[in-house]
Amino acid sequence: MSGHRAVLSRRETEVMDVLYRLGEATVSEVMDQLAEPPTYSAVRSVLRVLEGKGHIIHREDGPRYVYAPAVARDRARSAALDHLVNTFFDGSAERAVAALLRRSDLELSEGQVKKLAREVQHARQEGR
Repeated sequence: MSGHRAVLSRRETEVMDVLYRLGEATVSEVMDQLAEPPTYSAVRSVLRVLEGKGHIIHREDGPRYVYAPAVARDRARSAALDHLVNTFFDGSAERAVAALLRRSDLELSEGQVKKLAREVQHARQEGR
């Protein structure tokens, strides 16, 4: 997401997570996915704010509005990952990967290790 957009509140982030997970949703569908949902009007208000900030769009489906992320999930994921690597790992993808591999909850099977090795090889062949 571009740098001119404001930082999201905790609730706005939760709602964006729901929309990325579902692809699109009505106010009620968003509420159903929130751990501690506020009122219907509060969720509708958060959606309006997110739309005003340019993070989501809506379409009309009869009397309902259906909301969706304005930026494709892959593009948002890439931007978030770039931000994470640049902010916490001094721009080093190697450091970020090493940190992931050091996580105590990470238990990779032999097949997963081989798949990661293939991904590294593929990235090298593409010049990355």
